[in-house]
Formats: sequence, C-alpha cells, structure tokens
Amino acid sequence: MNEREMLLKKIGTYKFAITDIDIFLDTHPGDSKMLELRNQYKAELKPLVEKFEAQYGPLTKRDQQTNTWTWVKDPWPWDMEA
Repeated sequence: MNEREMLLKKIGTYKFAITDIDIFLDTHPGDSKMLELRNQYKAELKPLVEKFEAQYGPLTKRDQQTNTWTWVKDPWPWDMEA
C-alpha cells in the first residue's frame, strides 16, 4: 500500500467513526464523552486531510478552491500505467 492509499484509508476511517458518533449523538445528545471523542477525531482528521490535499489535490469537489474542474483533466486513473 502506497502513502496515498494509506492516507485515504486513515481519512476514511476517521470520517466513518465521526459519522458513527454523529448517529449515536442523535439519540444520546447529552453524552459528553462521545462528543469529546468526536471532537478529538475531527482534530486528528484535519492534518491528514491537509496533508493529502497538499500532495494529491482535493478529496471532493467541495474542497476545490478554484473555478476550474481540475479533476477531469488527464490522466484518468485507468490511463496511468500500473
């Protein structure tokens, strides 16, 4: 697994955990420990996303900071050599 894939996996893991905690907090809004854990995960996620975007570009189109559609520019993933 290369560095890009490892970063994506870590980012996905944190995002999944945060979403799972969000669902839990919908039914347990007074659970301060879970809210604290959610905030901790968000803080740990931020530098991972920043590192990924600095090296590989935005994760989603919402993260795109320009008015161009750069993710549709060549090369497409299937155009790259293995």
